[in-house]
Amino acid sequence: SFGKPSCQSQKILHISIAFDMKVTLVHCWSAPRSRSTALLYSFDARSDCIALDEPLYRRWLEQNKDYVVRPYTSELINGIPHEQSPPEEKVKWEKETQDLNTRILSCLEKLESENKENGVIFLKHMAKHSPLYDFEKECEMKASPLSVNVENVQIQHKHILLIRDPASMLSSWNASSEVHNGSVTPNEVGIVYLLSIYSNVKSKSDASGTICVLESDDMAKDPETTLSVLCSDLGIPFSTEMLSWNSGPKVCDGPWATWWYSGVHKSSGWSSECDRKFQTFDPKMLPVLRISLGPFNLLKQLTHRYKLRGPPASEIYEDLRNENIIVYIGAPGYGCLVPRDMASINPWDSSVQGGDATWEGIRVYRGRILSLERHLKRLFKSAKALGFQNVHSKEEVVEAIFRTLAANGMRDGAHMRLTLTRGEKCTSSMNPNFNVYGTTLIVLAEWKLSEGKTTYDNTKGISLITSSIRRNSPSTCDSKIHHNNMINNILPKIQANLAGVADALMLDLDGFVSETNATNVFMVENGVLLTPTADHCLPGITRETVLMLAKELGIETVVRNISLSEFHSADEVFTTGTMGELTPVTMIDGRVIGDGSKGLFTMRLQEVYSTLPEREGWATEIPLFTI
Repeated sequence: SFGKPSCQSQKILHISIAFDMKVTLVHCWSAPRSRSTALLYSFDARSDCIALDEPLYRRWLEQNKDYVVRPYTSELINGIPHEQSPPEEKVKWEKETQDLNTRILSCLEKLESENKENGVIFLKHMAKHSPLYDFEKECEMKASPLSVNVENVQIQHKHILLIRDPASMLSSWNASSEVHNGSVTPNEVGIVYLLSIYSNVKSKSDASGTICVLESDDMAKDPETTLSVLCSDLGIPFSTEMLSWNSGPKVCDGPWATWWYSGVHKSSGWSSECDRKFQTFDPKMLPVLRISLGPFNLLKQLTHRYKLRGPPASEIYEDLRNENIIVYIGAPGYGCLVPRDMASINPWDSSVQGGDATWEGIRVYRGRILSLERHLKRLFKSAKALGFQNVHSKEEVVEAIFRTLAANGMRDGAHMRLTLTRGEKCTSSMNPNFNVYGTTLIVLAEWKLSEGKTTYDNTKGISLITSSIRRNSPSTCDSKIHHNNMINNILPKIQANLAGVADALMLDLDGFVSETNATNVFMVENGVLLTPTADHCLPGITRETVLMLAKELGIETVVRNISLSEFHSADEVFTTGTMGELTPVTMIDGRVIGDGSKGLFTMRLQEVYSTLPEREGWATEIPLFTI
């Protein structure tokens, strides 16, 4: 209940325009200190626009006068000029007693008098005033929609949410402390209201709501591009008039401008709005910052610049469903499911501080998870070797896996990256003594087939080069711990990318082949299946599986040191890994392997490997999902 609109709103006003007009009402909602007045001046500079400054302010102040202190409260409520106000602004104070409809109708009449068939009315609002506006009817609360009272005018309501980084906004809050007495509350700041406004507009019953989210800093840094895109979204032409304005007080200023606008009155365009200031942050404002950051971060993702921060989804996602997957993140007892675009890791987490984590890649086939028990056993053995404390239980990890798969509806054709970090530290340090919150679990499941653009070509095969970077030995960083210190793998992958091949072979310190940057490797020579020892490589679960299957098929296997020249001249070569399964290698360092196609041993092993999810003891069944 917000009471009645201003007294004049009780009158039933009708106007008739002499010619057909199309008018766009642009409602700009913002928090304070967000350059909203500069945007007001930018629109006011348009020859086809009339700008109104906070037309709901008086009514908001009237309702909150008992606990909101302003030096002009009484005068604004009663429409009486303040003693500090120039005499010529008497009319401004009087107009503030008019309701929103009356003021808009006056603007329409002015546009008519100027023969503007396609006009714009810009209304600057503070977000905290939004409870006074009926977004369903597009009018002031308890008033009639404006279209009821206007003939020959097509009115379109469009909304802008003008946002600014809350830390920057709050850092400058005290610049006007003499006006608001340093008052800072979540409602006064109003960023939470902005999220509510977005919800209200998007929830309109006729689905007609247009709302644009605009970041203040984007507008200051690149005003022409940002305003041009904004105008396009609003359905109005862009005008270069919006890039500059005359300095000093404006006709469109509210009567409170004397107290608030001294800074923006010095400006004459957007160039003066991008001055960078390095300000301290008052710790007393931290509670408001914490409340405001969530809505701000969500709204920021709706801005044009954020949406265009990379290539379009159709170019970067092999499966477009991956754009909107849900991931699991959290410490023991505190994990939760989070949409991809809201997922984050604390900067004090050990995985960020030092790659201090262990991980597993796990595949989902036809309602089953292949080798889940073996993967979990290795995960917890690695965590023990790394000395993790306060570790998630196996039951917690399994539940997180099933919750993540269920949330995404994944029962087939999916790959999971399961990461367990040492957890969040209480201070930036390499010292595990500062890890006091328990491990962090991340379950990242994606739609990813074993053969595709993001994996390998298991039909035609792949090419490899030999990397100049040697594989870690147990004397430096033991690969038998499935750790996240991956730079030893990433640098060879960069070499492979530059060479235009899939991956790179890595040699150990003695020059024997160890593995590739991402997979274990096998070769066939004279009917014998060989693979390097695990002295310098990860003894992979798929590697172990292939050795077991080879025995089942009666294929002789040998595990020993293998030189690079032996791989160059092998009859067959293939790689193994959970993500890509078994991938034939048809060329290494320019040497064609065998006849340059997939070999018979590779095909036989691929075929039997594909049957494992249905074989007893090899996979864990995924529970049925409920709606």
